[in-house]
Amino acid sequence: MSKVLLITGGSRGIGAAIARKAADQGYAVAITYVGEKARAGEIVAEITKAGGKAVALMGDASKEADVVRVFAEAARLLGPFTHVVNNAGITGKSSRLDAADDKTIRDTIDINVTGAIFVAREAVRHLSKKHGGKGGVIVNISSAAATLGSPGEYVWYAASKGAIDSLTYGLAREVADDGIRVNAVSPGLTATEIHERSTHTQAASRGFVR
Repeated sequence: MSKVLLITGGSRGIGAAIARKAADQGYAVAITYVGEKARAGEIVAEITKAGGKAVALMGDASKEADVVRVFAEAARLLGPFTHVVNNAGITGKSSRLDAADDKTIRDTIDINVTGAIFVAREAVRHLSKKHGGKGGVIVNISSAAATLGSPGEYVWYAASKGAIDSLTYGLAREVADDGIRVNAVSPGLTATEIHERSTHTQAASRGFVR
């Protein structure tokens, strides 16, 4: 069976690295982006130049309609999914919690929690044997911040990643009989632009990751 992978937020950072590695291992890859069309295109061009198959699709994970559309478009272009990496996320501008504004907190929860749940739900709808799928794998990208708390930086982001851990535990048990394996990966501090940008301004692009 062909291996087809969808990665949310795949234009930069960890998402882009996953896309490259997966393509090297024979996966057809779909990546999503919001404000990084050129960067997403560069990843796709790099993969296709090396002989792989990849597409980039614009879609905001925090918007249900975008998630449904992206899954449908990617499946049409690449074939039925076998794997999904639930990766898109932001931190917002680094600060103490009492200095964080409403928009920073709400945007982070919208993309990191609500968006991740939308993506996981749509992944189940495509992969589940109970829905006509053939099973597969969902990997949620959490963070070491979920246990460390990120004091003085972005405790709201840490809380959002704690939610990802809960999502992973519960969903893994819920869909095991559907032929779906659900895991989470919790990176430590990783040299991506999300941290550089969070020290200066709100990371508004919903493709930035840990």
